[in-house]
Amino acid sequence: MNMKVVVISDSHGNIANLKHVLGFAKKIKAGAIIHCGDWDNIEAINTVLSFNLPIYTVLGNADISPEVEKSLEENSKKFDPEFLRIKIGGRKIGIVHSFINHESLAINHDIVFAGHRHFKGEEIVGGVKIIHPGALHSNESSFAVYETDTNKVEFIDLL
Repeated sequence: MNMKVVVISDSHGNIANLKHVLGFAKKIKAGAIIHCGDWDNIEAINTVLSFNLPIYTVLGNADISPEVEKSLEENSKKFDPEFLRIKIGGRKIGIVHSFINHESLAINHDIVFAGHRHFKGEEIVGGVKIIHPGALHSNESSFAVYETDTNKVEFIDLL
């Protein structure tokens, strides 16, 4: 079953950009949101939750408030502070904030989404596609749309 998944990272509390991307997610009928960490605050989490899409997420290095972790634990479809393994549309997906020092965890996944770098990109590591959707708060803000049936990603820049 094909599903479109909107992949975001490093929103750092940028509510305007979160609302813009989530509006886009609703418009394309995305089935889920993946957030690769660095939410920064509870308002960002509540903004994403208000769009009623399942959230799969991890913590980032800026997510230092215990309330952020507690909220994500209680409200996400699936959550892991470090490296989240999920299956959507028959695909084995990994989610991590910083891919550095987590390369070995990518094995046996169809795709891994990673944040932290603040710029979009795609690479192959050990035969696994690693996607960096970019950051939602930077001068060159971007996110990605993942299609489970094709295992392909489209990067979208916010202007």
